[in-house]
Amino acid sequence: MKGDQIPDTDHVARFCRPMQVSDGQIQATAFLLRPGEKSLSVNWLEFLNCSSRESEITKIRTTYSETFTVGARARIAILNGGEVRKKVLTESPDGQNLEVLHDPLMNDPSHSGIYNLKQDDELIAELILETVRESYSARK
Repeated sequence: MKGDQIPDTDHVARFCRPMQVSDGQIQATAFLLRPGEKSLSVNWLEFLNCSSRESEITKIRTTYSETFTVGARARIAILNGGEVRKKVLTESPDGQNLEVLHDPLMNDPSHSGIYNLKQDDELIAELILETVRESYSARK
């Protein structure tokens, strides 16, 4: 339901545009808010109720292909919500407390957001990057 906290044990996927990827590696810029954004857009993987990570990625690729132009170098970053929150809380100078909340859209029911980020906070973007567990091509 909209606004529900995603359990710390669950995972989210972040679409990383080709310009946020260098030599196949996701860059910290993938975790910066764009002007006007209130949260970092992600998708809640367990919400998809799939039997495997492969099927989750297949479903997310379909969602992305219907929403974005998916460039050849675009990647999907997989993050554990609790790990992101803990890393930022314990390692940011001001003990920043992020929230990972379900924020479904009409055409994307697994859509969620990472909230309480500040614009242009490169340190937090670097900390989030350090928690990336897996990455996949975003192309179908």
